[in-house]
Amino acid sequence: MVENAHSTGRPLDPRSAWSGLSQAERDAAYDNNAAVKNSTALIAERNEASSRLRDTLKSHLDLAYGQRANNKIDLYPAARPEAPCLVFLHGGYWQRNSRELFAMLVEGIATHGWSVAIPGYSLAPEVSLTDIVAEVPRALDWLAANGASYGVAGPVVLSGWSAGAHLVAMALDHPSVHAGLAISGVYELAPIRDTGLNNALKLTDEEIAALSPLRLPVTPKRLDIAYGSNELPALVCDSINLHDKRAAAKAPGKLIPVDGADHFTILEALRGPNGVLVDAVRRLLD
Repeated sequence: MVENAHSTGRPLDPRSAWSGLSQAERDAAYDNNAAVKNSTALIAERNEASSRLRDTLKSHLDLAYGQRANNKIDLYPAARPEAPCLVFLHGGYWQRNSRELFAMLVEGIATHGWSVAIPGYSLAPEVSLTDIVAEVPRALDWLAANGASYGVAGPVVLSGWSAGAHLVAMALDHPSVHAGLAISGVYELAPIRDTGLNNALKLTDEEIAALSPLRLPVTPKRLDIAYGSNELPALVCDSINLHDKRAAAKAPGKLIPVDGADHFTILEALRGPNGVLVDAVRRLLD
């Protein structure tokens, strides 16, 4: 178990000895599926629950916000159009998963009268990470211009998990975003290029410099950063480092270690109405 870095010291980051690691060790530093022994069962349960809820919740599905196949957004409106809206960006290392697989997250915050929007985005290797990052502001533009027609017109909190957390950090400056919650993200891309994940991403030097939140100026909006105490050390360290960078710039936001959570079970904290991350989302509008 990774200890709370702010009370007992940071976890050992494998990237501190990156040049001496084997290819297998570098791959393992970011392999969440292998690190969580029951990940297959957790993913299957998530997908089944999302399929069931997507078919039963009040919704407007598959609304196009762009020209590419995955440029669609699902809206789950609250009873009041002016209610706050959680916009959630899925994970999958920018090359897996889809918006449909995360409908199970709607019920937690919807219980408190919020709307939810879940945009999809294109995946590598069909498009570059530069293209993926650019699609999120387009989805937010579409929601700002068209959401009211579907009963979604309140202030936006932008959240995302894993690769989606990286996309949150990149899109926090969008004018429609009030605040953000980034969950279990990767915020420095250079090591990714040295893993098998790069077979699809094909990251360039320019992309690493331009798309690594830890290398970019701090957006002064509030951003809470969450991670599970049982996450891979590389992801824990990125979360702590991004929070520290923002704190040094006096940007608002909390660091939220979720005790006992791994890369997959951390979503339970956003799934239930009393989850710690549901509470964190609600407090972002305080």
